[in-house]
Amino acid sequence: MIIGNSASGKSTLAKRLARTEALAHLDLDTLAWKPGLPPERRSLEDSRQDITGFLEDHSDWVIEGCYADLVELVLADAGELIFLDLPIETCIENAKRRPWEPHKYESKAAQDENLAMLLDWISQYGERSDTFSRAAHQKIYESYPGQKIRITSNQ
Repeated sequence: MIIGNSASGKSTLAKRLARTEALAHLDLDTLAWKPGLPPERRSLEDSRQDITGFLEDHSDWVIEGCYADLVELVLADAGELIFLDLPIETCIENAKRRPWEPHKYESKAAQDENLAMLLDWISQYGERSDTFSRAAHQKIYESYPGQKIRITSNQ
């Protein structure tokens, strides 16, 4: 299970682990939101059903996301927790260099249109108190009883 701020490297790390360790990969972004604009979260129950289905279909997996409420649904099944706790400035630079994510945006131009909002969102990570906040991720990390690691740089 990988958690962290937007643009902290969750997807990059998850894809690498999926490839090198032959793991199924689930990006929680793909099941957290209803299709269309403006963005609207799906119900927790609908997301829970999709996560349960993924876990039933895959014994070896990596799941990543910034949704503490969804992460908590998986923790009992996770063998390890990775908290990408990078400085906000690093996440902002990562976001500016992010390649096109076709599973999220219809084009690179559409992704870039969202960049200003994303940079603002990233910068609020330490101030928010919601399910996407550093405080929520820190709480998960501190309370997780299994194997865990905190990563604080891109290195």
